[in-house]
Amino acid sequence: MNTVQVQLFGAFSELVPERLIDIEVAGDSIADLRHALRELLPRRWPAFRAGLLEYSAFADEQRVLRDHERLPVDGRVAILPPVSGG
Repeated sequence: MNTVQVQLFGAFSELVPERLIDIEVAGDSIADLRHALRELLPRRWPAFRAGLLEYSAFADEQRVLRDHERLPVDGRVAILPPVSGG
């Protein structure tokens, strides 16, 4: 298990005042993190639009991370929901 600290942006930042959550991930890829969040969100925050997770990106300090990529060594990831605007 890996402990990952997820920095929350956009709609996700409404989940906790600190805008950070720690989550246990069984695996070492972004896809594994997405899976862990898919299970946690409806259980811990049932009113949250958990489907937003499917359209959100993850990033480390330097770049957007794809699902097949490994979790950052420092265990810190940001979740970036899609935005709209002109």
